[in-house]
Amino acid sequence: MEARLERLNTRFNELQVEMSNPSVVSNQEKFRELSREFSQLEPAVKKYREYVNLKKNLSETEVLLQTEKDPEMRSMLTEEKHSIEENLPLLEKEMMVLLLPKDPGSGKDVIMEIRAGTGGDEAALFVSDLFRMYSRYADINKWKLEIMEKSETEIGGFKEIIFSISGDAAYDDLKFESGTHRVQRIPSTEAGGRIHTSAVTVAVMPEAEESDVNIRTEDLRIDVYRSSGSGGQHVNTTDSAVRITHIPSGLVVTSQDERSQIKNKAKALRVLRTRLFEVQDQKRRETESKLRKSQVGSGDRSERIRTYNFPQSRVTDHRIGVTLYNLETFLNGEMHQIIKSLKEFEIEELLKDQDNL
Repeated sequence: MEARLERLNTRFNELQVEMSNPSVVSNQEKFRELSREFSQLEPAVKKYREYVNLKKNLSETEVLLQTEKDPEMRSMLTEEKHSIEENLPLLEKEMMVLLLPKDPGSGKDVIMEIRAGTGGDEAALFVSDLFRMYSRYADINKWKLEIMEKSETEIGGFKEIIFSISGDAAYDDLKFESGTHRVQRIPSTEAGGRIHTSAVTVAVMPEAEESDVNIRTEDLRIDVYRSSGSGGQHVNTTDSAVRITHIPSGLVVTSQDERSQIKNKAKALRVLRTRLFEVQDQKRRETESKLRKSQVGSGDRSERIRTYNFPQSRVTDHRIGVTLYNLETFLNGEMHQIIKSLKEFEIEELLKDQDNL
């Protein structure tokens, strides 16, 4: 581990020199690439330097203890030695965590898709509830949310809504939301007061940059049409809606939320690029999952990850066995407790995988 960290430290020093080179500073793409690498290395390098200094202090303290005769000084040095020896294992574990393999999506913005599953109108209403929950969570974290595409129902829910969330470490928090979310509650239309169970699926994808996926113009079929809202009401009278078909993969993406055809095309391309990147990343995850004994969910949209029970004001995350009795607060975006637990569980499982290699 120390040898690997020393190599990272050397590379970190090289990056500092490169980034001060005027020819690199003037090349925005190159500078951005080096800055990203610099930012990724910085936490591990800082922790390693702290570790090296602590080990040096321990060595110096041990030398002083061998020669020091004064009882009071020896007591102080012994206390300092014990303190360092207690802190070193903690630093070692922190460094191991920082050296764990990074998710390719780490640090990226996200594109999320929420779709109504079983449950009809009640499922569509719950799509709206979850969208509001993620919107509030984005607000709490001072992230930017942008709707890419939506399909509304007449009762106020969504059959489907696609949106992006941009902000520091958005994917690192929200990646755990992929899967099936089940809701149990009494619909307002249920005269008998029976609890109705419905489900929606959530997909969380790291938003791909242009450099992540190469999309050739000749592989695209672009159609334009008149956008419309629920119930056939026209949003406008121009052909501003855009449908893009990626011919090699068969993926189809539409966008009609904007009044501008150019803006709708740009949004559709962002979603298409991200879905293609997700296909590539899914293959990687499948390969990795064969090597791991366990993981925090598969990321599969069919996997039931959480249940929201309204009569008991209960939310249960089935992957880590955590139940909270603050459903209203949770749906208002206060999701930090479960997300923190999911992150900690993932780290522990990754550390186990490292031990088994």
